[in-house]
Amino acid sequence: MRPLDVDTRDLAHCYALLRAGSKTFSTASRLLPAPVRDRATVLYAFCRVSDDRVDDDPLASLRTIESMRARLERAYVGRPHDDPVDRALAGLLADTHIPRALPEALFEGMEWDLVGRRYANLDELHAYAARVAGTVGAMMTLIMGGRGTEVLARACDLGVAMQLTNIARDVGEDARNGRLYLPTSWLWRERIDPEAFLARPEPSEGLAVVIAGLLNHADALYERADHGVSMLPRGCRVAIRAARLVYADIGTEIADAGYDSITRRAYVPTWRKLWLVVRSIAARWQTVSPLGAPALEATQPLVLACGSGS
Repeated sequence: MRPLDVDTRDLAHCYALLRAGSKTFSTASRLLPAPVRDRATVLYAFCRVSDDRVDDDPLASLRTIESMRARLERAYVGRPHDDPVDRALAGLLADTHIPRALPEALFEGMEWDLVGRRYANLDELHAYAARVAGTVGAMMTLIMGGRGTEVLARACDLGVAMQLTNIARDVGEDARNGRLYLPTSWLWRERIDPEAFLARPEPSEGLAVVIAGLLNHADALYERADHGVSMLPRGCRVAIRAARLVYADIGTEIADAGYDSITRRAYVPTWRKLWLVVRSIAARWQTVSPLGAPALEATQPLVLACGSGS
């Protein structure tokens, strides 16, 4: 793969955003071949800055997303806004075919955040996770050179699984900010009133059951995603396997704490991350048979968009 043709200063800015914003992704990205790492870092910077722009403008956030759509359009046509991330993104889009439908779906997920959308069941939560994380899985796969319905479907599985892990980890933080992502039907089943919970978020046996159920489903998706890792270019497998193991281990940390995501925020210690990276090295040579299962219903449009180029 040839080097990414972007200004070195713009690329350095993207790397600075990566180091400051995500220890897990930053660690895993170091295992990627340099040309892929540069492209992945630009993608991360675009996603990070898009999210930050919305958070920094709470009174006009929907307008902010429309502004980001306009900036995305300029990047796609090679006339980026005068900003290092926009310029680097334009270089990435000129180099790698990323269907417009993918970042558009990501923006839609951000809009759902802004309006405080709730999710009654797992299917509805899948729809949200597909937009904010399945899109990233698909775009990363295209950047690494992965093609085909199976590998893209499994990449979306991984993205959704990671988002479910994020949700399980951040229950307390989200609630204190007035946000709720846990399936409301699951909460009612455990006799938890969503509004009362938001007013006073506290750990409980019922809440532990809900969080455990979400993590169990994430684990099933991680296992589905494993079938796609060996379909990636050999040089990219270790990094993706490492990211998968580290994220899944967040769920283990939550379980070890009795599924209390209210009074504590789970994290994977550095020594444990390093051990998981060592474990992931075998992925470079492992061969796992294709799963053959279709994409989740919520991620099927993303997979189709990659095939149609829309």
